[in-house]
Amino acid sequence: MAHNNESKWTRRTTLKLVAAVAALSPLGWLLGGAAPAAMPRPKQATLDPRPPSANEWQKLEEALQGQLLEVSSPLDICRSAPGSPAAKAAIEDMKNPFFLEEQPGATHTTGWIGAFDAAVSPQAIAAENASDITLAVDFARKHGLKLVIKGTGHDYLGRSSAPGSLLVWTHKMRDVVVHDAFVPEGGAVDGIPAVTVSAGTRWLEAYDAVTNHSGRYVQGGGCTSVGACGGFTLGSGFGALSKRFGTGAGSMLEAEVVTANGEVLVVNKFQHPDLFWALRGGGGGTFGIVTRLTLMTHELPEILGGFMGQIQAKSAAAYRRLIERFVAFYPDNINNPSWGETVKFTPENRLELALIFIDLPEEEARGTWQPFLDWVDAHPAEYEREIEIVSVPFKDYWNIDFWLENYPALIQKDSRVKQPRGQFWWKTNDSAVSEYMYGYQSRWIPLENFRDPVRLAETFFEASRHWSFKLYVNKALAGAAPEAVERDRRTCINPSVFDAAAWVLMQASDTNIFPGVPGHEPDRVKAEELAARVSAGMSVIREATPGAGNYANEADYHEPDWQEAFWGSHYPRLLAIKHRYDPTRMFSTHHSVGSELRNES
Repeated sequence: MAHNNESKWTRRTTLKLVAAVAALSPLGWLLGGAAPAAMPRPKQATLDPRPPSANEWQKLEEALQGQLLEVSSPLDICRSAPGSPAAKAAIEDMKNPFFLEEQPGATHTTGWIGAFDAAVSPQAIAAENASDITLAVDFARKHGLKLVIKGTGHDYLGRSSAPGSLLVWTHKMRDVVVHDAFVPEGGAVDGIPAVTVSAGTRWLEAYDAVTNHSGRYVQGGGCTSVGACGGFTLGSGFGALSKRFGTGAGSMLEAEVVTANGEVLVVNKFQHPDLFWALRGGGGGTFGIVTRLTLMTHELPEILGGFMGQIQAKSAAAYRRLIERFVAFYPDNINNPSWGETVKFTPENRLELALIFIDLPEEEARGTWQPFLDWVDAHPAEYEREIEIVSVPFKDYWNIDFWLENYPALIQKDSRVKQPRGQFWWKTNDSAVSEYMYGYQSRWIPLENFRDPVRLAETFFEASRHWSFKLYVNKALAGAAPEAVERDRRTCINPSVFDAAAWVLMQASDTNIFPGVPGHEPDRVKAEELAARVSAGMSVIREATPGAGNYANEADYHEPDWQEAFWGSHYPRLLAIKHRYDPTRMFSTHHSVGSELRNES
């Protein structure tokens, strides 16, 4: 038996048999799309209502190529010996995203007021291949164990952990293969450039292989430690350059997935096209456990630029006018494939710009903004601004040597011993490491709303009176490149995204908060106050955008009408596919397809 954090195998988890629920009639095929491929015959397994015996656990361990672990939290020392040097060291470790991913008992989000506290699965299978995952699924199905899947543990809604669960931990599955001409299995088509990533791969590793070593680009996440083959891509996968390249789901060419009956299926548009469609945006941990994904790659842009700074209004009235000017400027100038990232609106009457651009010379990028900045400069009594524009070769986007030499303050190198030399994260992502949520709400903003800048400006101004929020250029597809839109229309992402010009996020959170750890407990009064401010601010935006929908990976834990918000008209078909491949809803996470039909833990 392998042990994690020097723990001993001293307990067995008592888990209840998951009761099968009434089956749904598969009506989805009447709602659009091809009929599903024939479902493989389920394996015949005798359900055992008793918790697994020590002998059964031992047999499972012997069958694995990976390891069976008893899991503990790296923070246990903080509970048993608070204030000790070891406890202080553990708290410091929790500030490193790569450390978190090396611990089966840790996740990036530590909890959410009124929703969940991150839990530790008593046992974990450190899988090394699809065979290990099949064994895990068969074992869990036989004994009625709740399965939880963790690759990197980046999940705001707490879906990478659950009390009393069996964890499938894919951290060791990190192979990356770059293809010059990939042909999906079962297809008789010309190959295209692609990359295959295994279940535990981080985006930094994928970018290193695709960009640093092969001179191409793959559409992924901005945070280097986010998983490339998990919830990010399966839940749509918006990145900084999605206005140019679309979503990760739209880039998916093929997936290998272990289904609820223990079958290993290779799915693409030629094989099991129904399941392939559902995986492209239908949510991670929902239809099976994906062991590898193949994503198309793209020609590498030449220029990566940053347009950064702030514009401070000297009064609330001036701020209202500034917002109106920006809202009118945005659709024709920024809502296009060249721009990405954020504009922040604050209660302090300030616009904060943290935008990137690609394949625009600095002069052209500055020229885009010049009319807007000229208007600001024409009113010196009302506004002050600080704007900086820089550009670098795109090929150096994930080249640690380039950043250390030229902009060392922008990155944090993983300074632990025996770590890969190129392992780093952006300093701006520090706030997402060991993060505790107070309020986190989001919404797509339809392009149509920008056509009435006075009304939308009033909405944004009123929302900013409650709390700051960010407008993301890149996490919506109105204004995206036509070829990207065409790919994403073949996914199951909520169709309302194609009418949305931007995505808004209002968030209140803290780092270094760990429920149950002395000295690091959340302040409940503060948490509830900030949660209320976020709710008040976002209610203003929700009222102005009825039916706008939302990005499922980054949404409110308490999202109302989440089926409609996340998947819109696609939901009935997704539910039918869910029933076909997982009729007992063995894979069930918070606000995932079919989760409303069973009690969530």
